[in-house]
Amino acid sequence: MRRHVLTVTAATAGARLDAFVAASEVGISRSQVRQLIDGGRVTIAGRVWKAGHVVRVGERIEVDVPPAAPTNAEPEELPLTVLHEDATLIAINKAPGMVVHPAPGRWSGTLVNALLHRWGPLPGHEASRPGIVHRLDRDTSGVMVIARTAAALEHLGRQFAARTVVKRYLAVVRGVVRTETMTIDAPIGRHTVERKKMSTRARVARAAVTRIRVLERFAGTTLVEAAPETGRTHQIRVHLAARGHPIVGDAVYGRPSTVEHAAIARHALHAASLAIAHPDDGATAVFRAELWPDMVALLAELRAGRDRSPAR
Repeated sequence: MRRHVLTVTAATAGARLDAFVAASEVGISRSQVRQLIDGGRVTIAGRVWKAGHVVRVGERIEVDVPPAAPTNAEPEELPLTVLHEDATLIAINKAPGMVVHPAPGRWSGTLVNALLHRWGPLPGHEASRPGIVHRLDRDTSGVMVIARTAAALEHLGRQFAARTVVKRYLAVVRGVVRTETMTIDAPIGRHTVERKKMSTRARVARAAVTRIRVLERFAGTTLVEAAPETGRTHQIRVHLAARGHPIVGDAVYGRPSTVEHAAIARHALHAASLAIAHPDDGATAVFRAELWPDMVALLAELRAGRDRSPAR
């Protein structure tokens, strides 16, 4: 059983209890929160409240999360692009379309299934996520690190929590970004209506900062580097869309017109590099992942279109 103690601040007061907990670092969905509330596992000063209770400044909310049920994920021989491997950790270039860990509706074909086949049992606080310390969206490609020992899992987890991990992503976005750099500082929380989406206009939101740098401009699109300083769900996609530059191919946060390049059938986002302190000696370890062929083809298409455009 994991117990989380949350304190309501002036910025988060006024939200429903279920929405407040769902937007917190507990990391569970609103429907899961409601199940915990119904089961008496969410209390304020020892008292159980309804999901619609409006939280007030200073309230301390205790959330007891039971351990996840074992998923019995089976080892599967699946292709992996390994960037680095030692006795402590593994770094891979995750393929687009690969889900990181098993969940209802997807019990096979995940990264975890592939890890179990290649490396056998890995440490983890949840049976469904052995070795996993961070995630990438299904259609986001690029660098991921996986822990091979319990000590490495804790060490890496502390680094991600402390925001000392340096992450760099490449994204092709809709529209021409005019400034060379920009900082997007906009809190992110669950969308008020579409619960599977995140939003910068959520009533209950957590701080989120992304730094953007323009790398190359095309006719109607831009290649940017995105450096997230926080790790919110869908952060880069949400932030860029909020600034009017949704990622090409993003059918969730973009408009229909963002899905129109034959070269790529997913959102054009790639985790290009990841820098950590190695759990063994604390030395900086930087892992870099080459672009997948679909993003290479997309950039070739955009460059060809730009080069054919008449000079202005």
